[in-house]
Amino acid sequence: MAIAPDVKDWTWVIERACPACGFDPSTVRREDVADRIARSAAGWDAALARPDARIRPDEQTWSVLEYGCHVRDVHRIMRERLGLMLAQDGAAFANWDQDVTAVEDAYNEQDPGTVAAELDREAAAFADAYRTVGDGDWARTGLRSNGSAFTIGSFAVYALHDLEHHRTDVGMENTHG
Repeated sequence: MAIAPDVKDWTWVIERACPACGFDPSTVRREDVADRIARSAAGWDAALARPDARIRPDEQTWSVLEYGCHVRDVHRIMRERLGLMLAQDGAAFANWDQDVTAVEDAYNEQDPGTVAAELDREAAAFADAYRTVGDGDWARTGLRSNGSAFTIGSFAVYALHDLEHHRTDVGMENTHG
């Protein structure tokens, strides 16, 4: 059964804490961003190795494998968008529909071990990309297709919430703070 698309605008997490996962944007410090991105991948290999990784807990919730695929892709998409902002101030991001991607890429049919390795690589690459951000770059901007504007700094907060929130979705301990 298809899961209803998530149409919420999550950009509010840039300004206030998420009651669902405990993420607090006021705790994000520039010097910690890359390490927090890297830490967000910890434990996904074990979660994806669970015997029930392909099983959805209910008809409205992705399986652990589907969340793992999504988190892998979030790392990649966010790294690409960071690269756009570093290359061009005011960069425009192409639309990415996570729900369409989940169906088209058959998330729940992918190999969990492969996904774990890819997630780890993508997290490391995204963390490394944030390590290249210079002091004068944090105010550079990007614009999402729905009109949401980010600086490289606010984009870090937004990305970290997404990466850390999904740990909660699959019952993993969170790595923030």
